[in-house]
Amino acid sequence: MSTANLPIKKGESSSELIQLVSFNLGAEEYAVEVLKVREIIRMTPITHIPNTPPSVEGIINLRGKVIPIISLRNRFGMCSTDDDQHTRIMVMDIDGKLMGFIVDGVSEVIRIASGEIQPPPSIAAGGVDQDFICGVIKHGEQLLLMLQLDRMFTSAEQDAFSSFG
Repeated sequence: MSTANLPIKKGESSSELIQLVSFNLGAEEYAVEVLKVREIIRMTPITHIPNTPPSVEGIINLRGKVIPIISLRNRFGMCSTDDDQHTRIMVMDIDGKLMGFIVDGVSEVIRIASGEIQPPPSIAAGGVDQDFICGVIKHGEQLLLMLQLDRMFTSAEQDAFSSFG
């Protein structure tokens, strides 16, 4: 994967600071650009919708807006777990639409130099289903997978989500 797919904007140098929100699913840590995150909320009752893909948990009403809720555990093929006091919904702007993503916990906001983002290994970058993994970051003793969640959905899925709200 070339560095052209990394979320570095024109005019940024490799020392440009990028802010990311890190979160976990099980033992794995992930990160997304802080500018995509609109808010992080505690779990709230979700209205389930029949005949939706397993990763679509349903919808919530957030201050008058209907927002689809996606389980990242299910989307990534991980086993489901019961929600606990750390479980959060990250409300994000995905191509101009608000969507909620259930995560096991939100860790912190981190700042890194854009030059610290390494391209994902070819095994991850080669799969169409993993095109949303845009980089790997060494943070302390841990590796964070940097995600671009707007790349996670097919155009048909995006069209289906546009019917909400």
